[in-house]
This record gives sequence, C-alpha cells and structure tokens, in this order.
Amino acid sequence: MSKIIATRAIRGAHKLVTRAEKELNQSLQDKGPETRVEFPNTAYYLPLSHGMLGKNIDTLAGLQDLLEEAKKLLPPLPEEKLWVPYLGHTLDAGMAALFADEIIEAVKYTQTPLPYGTEPNPDDEHLWLGAANDVIMRERGIEFVDGSAPGFAACVGYCSTNEIAVKIARELQEKNLYVFMSAATKGRSMAQQLREEGIQMGWETRLVPFGSDVTATVHALGFATRAALSFGGAQPGDFQRLLRYNKNRVFAFVLALGPVDDEKHAQAAGAINFGFPTISETDIDQILPSGICTYEHVVSPFPLDRIVAKAIEVRGLKIAITKVPVPVPYGPAFQGERIRKEDMFVELGGQYQPGFEFLASKELEEVEDGKIEVIGPEIDQVEEGTQIPIGIWVEVAGREMQPDFEPILERQIHDFINCANGVFHMGQRDINWIRVGKEAKSKGFKFSHFGSIVHAKLHGEFGKIADKVQVKIFTQEKDILELRDYARKVYKQRDERLADLTDEAVDTFYSCLLCQSFAPNHVCIITPERSGLCGAYNWLDGKAAFQINPTGPNQPVKKGKVLDAQKGQWQTVNEYVYNNSHKNLEIFNAYSIIEFPMTSCGCFECISGLLPSTNGIMTVYRDFTEMTPSGMKFSTLAGTVGGGMQTPGFIGHSKQYIGSKKFISAESGAQRIVWMNKALKEELAPILNSVGKQAGIEDFVDKIADETVAVSEEEVLEYIMQKGHPAPSLPPLF
Repeated sequence: MSKIIATRAIRGAHKLVTRAEKELNQSLQDKGPETRVEFPNTAYYLPLSHGMLGKNIDTLAGLQDLLEEAKKLLPPLPEEKLWVPYLGHTLDAGMAALFADEIIEAVKYTQTPLPYGTEPNPDDEHLWLGAANDVIMRERGIEFVDGSAPGFAACVGYCSTNEIAVKIARELQEKNLYVFMSAATKGRSMAQQLREEGIQMGWETRLVPFGSDVTATVHALGFATRAALSFGGAQPGDFQRLLRYNKNRVFAFVLALGPVDDEKHAQAAGAINFGFPTISETDIDQILPSGICTYEHVVSPFPLDRIVAKAIEVRGLKIAITKVPVPVPYGPAFQGERIRKEDMFVELGGQYQPGFEFLASKELEEVEDGKIEVIGPEIDQVEEGTQIPIGIWVEVAGREMQPDFEPILERQIHDFINCANGVFHMGQRDINWIRVGKEAKSKGFKFSHFGSIVHAKLHGEFGKIADKVQVKIFTQEKDILELRDYARKVYKQRDERLADLTDEAVDTFYSCLLCQSFAPNHVCIITPERSGLCGAYNWLDGKAAFQINPTGPNQPVKKGKVLDAQKGQWQTVNEYVYNNSHKNLEIFNAYSIIEFPMTSCGCFECISGLLPSTNGIMTVYRDFTEMTPSGMKFSTLAGTVGGGMQTPGFIGHSKQYIGSKKFISAESGAQRIVWMNKALKEELAPILNSVGKQAGIEDFVDKIADETVAVSEEEVLEYIMQKGHPAPSLPPLF
C-alpha cells in the first residue's frame, strides 16, 4: 500500500470535510435548519447517505448528522516516520470525502438559481446536469442489468487536447459504457472539451456531465448506490450488500485525467470502496495488490491512447461487441444522437420524400448471404443538403425463419441503424426518416452501409433464425413508390393477423424472467393481449425469442385448465409462476388489478393504482415527475409496487396494454380510468375514445382528469362527477 497515495487521499478528505462544514454552517445561518434539501425527483433522499447509512435526510439540519459521520471516519494524517497498513485508513477517508461531497452538493440544491440544468441533456445555458432523477435512474439502470451498458467510466479532470478527449469519449461509447464527467482542473474539464468540439452530450448519448466541482463526482457513486437499491435488492443501511453488488455487477472505474490533486485522490479512495479502480494518466504512485477491487486498485501513469483498454482490463470487464463493418464508431451509446439540419449531409424519407422499410422471409435458395445492392444514387452522387427518397428491402432466409418473425426483425432496423455514429433514424414501416451527418460522410459512410449494418446485426443477434440475409437499398422514387405499395399491403395483413390474435385463441403464453436479476421473485407472463410490462416484448416477440434461445428468459408456458376466465387464471400458469418465483407466488390473475395481480419488476412504462373514493383508477407514465392524486410521485409508486411484489390495487404495465380488451377486464376495463397524466392521455386519446365508444361513452377522454384540473383524489372525484364519468356508477371495486 502506497503511503504517498494514502497521505494525499486522507489529506484530501480532511480538506473536503472542512469545506463541507464551512458551507453547511453558512447555509444554516442564511436559510435555517428546516430548509429542505433534496436531489431532484428521487425517492432515495441523498442516495449515498441513504444507501450506506440508512439516513433519510431532507433538511439542512439532517446534514449536520451526516457531517458528524464524515468526521468520525476521518483518520489522522500519516506520520512522516511511522508506517502502518494504510488501506483501511484510506478507504475510511474515501467514504468521509464522499459524505462531504454529498453535503456540499445538497447545499448547492438549496441555491437560487440552481447551478444545474433540469433536463436530461445539456442546453446552451447549462452544461452541467447534476444528480440524475429517478426517471433516468430506472430507464438507464436496467441497462446495467440486461448488459446493454456493462458499466461506466467516471472521468475526472481534462485531457491534454480536445482531440484526445473526443477519442476517449468515442472509445468508451463504442464499448457501450456510460461516461460520467466531473471535476474541472484549472477551469478545464473533459465535458467542456467535448462541447468545444460539438459533441452531443446527455443521458441519451451516455456522455453525462455531472458538474465542474470535484464534489460532483459523488453523483456517479450516487447513481451506483441507487442501482444497488433499485435492482440489487440492497436495503438502505445494508452497506455490505450495496458495495458487494457494485463490485460484482456494476463494472465501473475512474479515469483520472490531467493533474491529480489531494481532493481527487480522496474521490479515488471513495470509489475503491465500491470496487471501482482508478487508472491515471499522471504518476500518482500505485496500489497494485488486489483486495477490495477485483484486480489492481490504482494504476499509473498510463498513456491516454491506451488508458481505456487498460481500465477495462483492470476492472475485469468483459465486453461482447459484434463488429459491424462501417467506417464510423458503432454501438448503443449513439442511439440517442440527433443530427441537426446544419450538420446534415443528406436526409432520406421523412416528411418530404417517400420511404419505407420492409423485411420478408424467403427460401434459402432465394437469398445470397451478404449481398448488398444500392439501386439508385449512392451518397457521393448526391449534393450536400439534399432530401431524397429511401427504401430498405431486407430478405431473410433460415430453417427456423417464420412469417410471424418478419415484423419482429423488421422493427430492429430502427435500433440497428441508430447505433451508427453520425446517423439518425426515426420511425418504421412507411414513415421512416434518416439523416446522415457531414462527419459520417467525410469518414466514408455510404448508403450501402445501411445494408452492412442490418446484415451484421441480424446475424449477430438473430443467428438462430437468420441463416442468410441480403439487403437492397433503393434511392429512386419510381422504385420506392412501387415497392411501398406492396409493403403496405403486407403491413395491413400483419396488423389484421395480430389484431385477431386473442388470449383464447392460443394454448401457450410466454414468460419473461429477464428482470429476475434485480427482482428475484418477478415473473412476467406475456399473452397475445397483454404485452410485457416494459412494452418491449409482445407475444410474438416471446415466441421469436424462444426460437432464438431455447434456454433463455422467454419460455413457453402452457395455459392448462381454466380456473377463472374472467380474472385470467389458469392452472399451469399458476404452477409455472409458483416454481419460477422461488415458490413465493401461488396465484396469478392476468386481468385483475385487485385480486392476485401480476407482479411488477421496475421496468414498467406505466403504473395504474386505485383511487378508492372515485371507484376508479389512475394511470401515470414513467416520465411524469409531478405528484399524482395518490399522494405519491411515480418514483415512490415504483418503489412501492416494483421489486417483484404482488401489490393488490396496483399494477405496472406497458402503454399499449391500456388499449387491450383485457386491460383490468375483471374490473370493467379502461373505463375505470379517472385520472391520467396529460401527455399520456393525449397520446392515447384515439384508443381511449375507442374504448369509450365500445362501452357507449361519448368523449371519454374529456371525462378523464389530468394534472391540469386535479392534483388530489378529492379534486379528481369532483371533476369526474361534473363530467359524468362512468366510474362512480360501476360496481364497487371492493
């Protein structure tokens, strides 16, 4: 153990605790002890102290207790002539520093104006985003569970050149890692360097600028803490399980860029507690033996051109990447990119030009694997700023390929193309819209690479059913209009086939156990009329997933004997749920919100819950951050309902399930909805009005309250009585 590192980390912790005490005392003097402190829209209080110590701090006075905890952890500075095993002291100093960070950051959130932006992405006025809210946490946290984001890099400081900063960011993105940036040095930070180079930042691109202060580094550790609380089964105050989950499941590390002062040493020491090593460009001595971290704790100095690869090695991170043969960086981190008009080289489809995407199954002898054709002008044959039509025609052959799989694979085109850096894709079927940026064009990206991407990804992700793939890219209007007419006929046939598929028409449902890694007892049963809670899987997706991976999380479940047709209960489904919930759940009703409803994991798009006095339910979408008439925000509801619990009166579900005839049909269905957040209500207005007409209710959407007219249950009741909502006249819910 290096005495040099220990001394600097402990000295840095002393500085931070002293600063925290000074700023807290000043804030207490200016604002008073009862002043509320909170990070935005979270049910986790101040996440580090909540998770590690079980503290529910919500006032400045509460921060005084946290300050005392930090002081208790502070070890004395190592003496010049005395050597002791410093790792324990260093770890304690690291936690003291993180608690001090949280105090300082919490005090910032009492300031007016706030020092941070309130949106998930930076804007012209706010580069720094501060703490993530619970909506972001749940949306992004699941990616650490399903492997689409294996970990994060906490980048502190700045790079020697902007070019190197961009290179490191792109390399981390290509490996699907989140990049959390903080701690400017001498007024310079990696995030500022990326902004100067016009790099799009924010949660959508996984380049997240937390703050310029060294104390903003705590937001990365706060995110890791909430991951353990939300998905790892850790309870507030169970610090051992929390730290163990992060070491084993959240593959994160610190990149120390540029000069490393005492306070940054203290941040590194705090991260080691979580099993997160530090790799530094600067010579800060080393901690090479393993112990708290999987391998080395601190490695330095290491050249920037190889620092990412070294960090991945030291963290023990295994990254599986299917190499896609395109001349631009490729990976999920680029899915949130937007190509602005001024950065666009060419626009395809969209509002002004015809377009479509279509995937068809063929016989093996009809497909030449890897054949990619561009029929019409290539990108280097069109002028900059041009808008042209686009048709993407994909033909797939395989011994296991079925027509039912066509729309499933076709929908993947959107995600596949969006993973290319400098390429934007929106829509599907005959409403697709693509932009290729000037930078991508300058690197050699061509229209043929759309085919390269689709070919590589279908083989990589659907190799079980896709033996051969060939792609044609059409860029001439005459061809596109003719082929689009044919595709539209097939789209209609598919919709009619799916529309007629009911739960009664099949003898097999499909399970999804993907979320059991963080909700151990949760079992999702996907039926033709009830999609997965996350909205990402429907019955056909489950069927396809089983064909692709017969031992995976999506298994066929025979319905068996009908026990209750109205509530949606079957004997064999009950048996499957019982055995796969670790024998915690004996009964499951697919169509009831009251009696033995389906469990909820935490990935659901919406939550519906009873509003007893109205004889109805409210439905809230996960992006809604304001208070609901239940007296709880979405984040609190999610913590109450999620985690694999069976919660009578509450269910998590997808948006599209609201339009299903089976939506809480045991309790009269969607006509029970008395309150819905406005954005969701407007989005689903056609579906809701259709539900109303089927029940003989005109203008049903207008009878549903939203946050603009009712924020309490009493106000909801008053509103629906005025509007003549049917819920009060329906049979009592209980």
